[in-house]
Order: sequence, then structure tokens, then C-alpha cells
Amino acid sequence: MVQSARVSTHQPRLPWSTVFKGERQFKLLCEKAGQKNWAAKSIGDRTNEFGKAICGTPYVNHTLELDNRIESPSVNFLGKDCWTFYETSLAMARMVKNTSDLWSRELLLHYVELERYRDGYCDGTYVSRMHHLEEVFYNNEKRGLGKNMTPLLGGIPIRRQVKYMQTSTAVRNSRYLRNDPSMVPQMAKIEARISKIPVTYIPSARVPSIESKLRNGDVIAIVSNWHSAYTSHVGLAKRVGSICRFMHASSSRGKGRQCLVDVRLSQYLREKSSHVGITVFRPNEAPLVG
Repeated sequence: MVQSARVSTHQPRLPWSTVFKGERQFKLLCEKAGQKNWAAKSIGDRTNEFGKAICGTPYVNHTLELDNRIESPSVNFLGKDCWTFYETSLAMARMVKNTSDLWSRELLLHYVELERYRDGYCDGTYVSRMHHLEEVFYNNEKRGLGKNMTPLLGGIPIRRQVKYMQTSTAVRNSRYLRNDPSMVPQMAKIEARISKIPVTYIPSARVPSIESKLRNGDVIAIVSNWHSAYTSHVGLAKRVGSICRFMHASSSRGKGRQCLVDVRLSQYLREKSSHVGITVFRPNEAPLVG
């Protein structure tokens, strides 16, 4: 059973111009969803429709680094990285299940907050945001917002000591950590807890055999050979007939640095030696509001 979620009725902690970029694009997406009755589709197919509609958006990194201190749910339709691509597609899919008179930037941020922040609530601090997909999947499954399908698809155990947010690279890339180094020890405690979460993955060599079991809108996390984290990339499964392709925001210049429907998932995994496999999370519907 999906638990009731807290609905934010207050104004954002940061200006609207900071937390919500691309209102025209948002309104066009809403119009398209209404005209094509996407709300009648399953959660996976709706997520897929929004993902396809967002394709072509430029890849932009660090779009969540909004402030030196204050953390806030946000959406940027003008540029996306891999995480915000899947996240926005899913949040839009959940939002349009509500009646169209409720569709708004406030409601979209509510569904972003539900997915992005621990237990679905941003308390204004950077550490309330979940920075590892393993925690996102674990926390969201605990709240009834989806199912980690990896064990059911033949995933095998993997165990790493998660320490990425404590590295100099993470601190350098984060305005929040640079301006408040006291959060690094807090991140260390969080990552120690994440390191205890049971994690399984499907090795790349086994992916072709399970591709037929993947559904539109499944969240596909790419497991890498990094020693301080599990995953390096994320996107969505997109079925094209009997083929499952990978839809994501790519930083590759050869792919146009944009959101796109890429090659078959198993083929994508072969493009880099650092790709060692995948984890699969299947989102559920989220509570309606109003």
C-alpha cells in the first residue's frame, strides 16, 4: 500500500526563477498530455511518453546546485542530466494522474520532492537529498513507491563501501559541500548506512537474456566499476517492439549531449568497459492530492 505523502503548500525556499526553469516547456507538456489522454496509460507508459517528449533537451550537469546553503526541490526543463531526466519524466507521469485543474508547478515539485528526498521530504538541507540510487530505490520501495526488480530478474549480490560524497571530486562539484564542509562528516554517516543496504545487480553478460522482461518506464541504473559507489548513470527502459532501448540524458558529444532514445540496452552496456551491469527499479503510482 502506498503511504500518504506530505504535500507542500508553502512557497519554495528559493525564488521560483531559481527552482523552476522552462515554464513554457512545462505548459506544452501538460497540453500534450491532456490532448493525448496520457493519464489513461499505465505509470510506465506515461513515464515513457514524457521521456520521449523531453528528448532533445540539452544535457547540462549540476542542475541541482542551486544555492550555497539552501536546498529545495527543483525542475529545469531547459537542461537535464541523467538523474533529472528520469526523475522529471516520472514526476510528470505521477502528476497527470491527478485531475488537470491541479496540474501546476507546485504539484510537479511535490512529486519531485517525493522521489528525490529521503522519506519524501526536503527539510531545506543538502543532506535530506538522496545522492545514491541505491538509497532512492530502497527508501522508495519502503514507502510503496516502487519495486526493486533486480533480485527477481536474477541479480547477484554486490557489496561496496560507498564513499563518493566524501571525495574531493564530489566536494569540488557541489556548491553546498564547498560552502559548508561540515556536511561531509554527515555524508560519511549516510554513506556508511547505504553501504549496509543489500544490493544486487545483473551483470552485463546476462542483460540480453532479461531484456524481454523489462517494461516501459523501468528505471535502469548503470552499475560501474567505481570502487566508491555502485552506479554511474541512469535512464529509462523503452520498448520498441521486441527490443528494449535505453532512453537517457547523454553527456557524450558523439550523441549530441542531449536527452535521447539510444541503442538497445545491452548494446549500450558494451560501449564502455566501466559498465559492469544494471539494477532495475519499477516505479508505482504515487498518492493523488486534493
